[in-house]
Amino acid sequence: MEATEFYSNYHRKQLKVHDNNSGACSETTTTDDDDDRRTHISRLYPEILAIIFGMLEVRDRGRAAQVCHSWKEAAYHRSVWRSCEPKLHLRRANPSLFPSLVRRGIRRVQILSLRRSLRDVTQGLPNIESLDLSGCFNVTDIGIAHALTSDLPTLKRLNLSLCKQITDSSLSRLAQYCRQLQELDLGGCCNVTNAGLLLIAWGLKSLKSLNLRSCWHVSDLGIASLAGLGSDAEGNLALEHLGLQDCQKLTDDALMHVSTGLKQLKSINLSFCLSISDSGLKYLAKMPSLCELNLRSCDNISDVGMAYLAEGGSRITSLDVSFCDRIDDQAVVHVAHGLVHLKQLSLSACHVSDEGLIRVALSLLDLQTLNIGQCSRITDRSIQAVADHLRKLRCIGQLFLQFFLMGSRL
Repeated sequence: MEATEFYSNYHRKQLKVHDNNSGACSETTTTDDDDDRRTHISRLYPEILAIIFGMLEVRDRGRAAQVCHSWKEAAYHRSVWRSCEPKLHLRRANPSLFPSLVRRGIRRVQILSLRRSLRDVTQGLPNIESLDLSGCFNVTDIGIAHALTSDLPTLKRLNLSLCKQITDSSLSRLAQYCRQLQELDLGGCCNVTNAGLLLIAWGLKSLKSLNLRSCWHVSDLGIASLAGLGSDAEGNLALEHLGLQDCQKLTDDALMHVSTGLKQLKSINLSFCLSISDSGLKYLAKMPSLCELNLRSCDNISDVGMAYLAEGGSRITSLDVSFCDRIDDQAVVHVAHGLVHLKQLSLSACHVSDEGLIRVALSLLDLQTLNIGQCSRITDRSIQAVADHLRKLRCIGQLFLQFFLMGSRL
């Protein structure tokens, strides 16, 4: 039974509940023999109540806290709020806000608007683990400098995406005071340069996920720093996820650096990197840990690049080549024959016909998601092959196939 349903059923019994001197919930006797033999919710241990309340929506937790004293204590137990991420508008001074968050054990927050000092956040939540400032356009280097004046050893995740006033100066502060960071999102921070990546490579050794989407000043040299190939920094060798979407200055040399230094990389997003070509995929094919590859709208990728991936023994499970103008049936044949571990394949707007899709249906039997939107050469013939052979498929484009596949197998 869902926790919200359990909570509602309790109120529907219309039991008289009152708060006695000890603060415990009690009930009047009921004539229902079955209820008498059950343990009533008011007699549950506080730890069990906390587990139940932890399954409720935030608003329902507040309502539960108003029932009686013991429920209030259980509803405000730290374990109930451990996974909660409040969304805050920090517009005016509120002395009780941060003490309340600390009392509940909340360590993850998202700031929707920031008119106060960022220093209020870092001082008010000294044990913060996750801070999301995405879209806070008024976050500046000065604000970061005032907020980071001492170590924040608990901070593991920081999202600065679309904080467009951020420059390499802020990255210097992060490298100095946030050395335990594991996830850093700089998407849309268009003032970040290769010098900033050198600072990241120098100070953030624990980093596992880095998003540099639309950091237009980043080039192959910056990626070399991340890979530890320069003389000034050891690099971020623990990186598992790297987002390079729309980094227009990157070339195939960047992929050479990635394959040489970032041996633990599991996913890389190269969508809209227009200078990446088939030659670069030869380097990625040598990375046994790589599982997810996004090449969306990379116009210089063709069947040659797919052949490199297929022949290189790649164990990729997710591949996106949507809107790649040079991906055709021959490219899909290479994918079908060589990338046998694929579970997700996106071919939207590619020049693929029934012949290519039928090859996919006959070979990639583990596929769960297949995107073929805007593939105008595909007809019912290949769709029928998909229905007949891809038994694990759950989604095609944006449409769930459960009903469709069940009907085709009757």
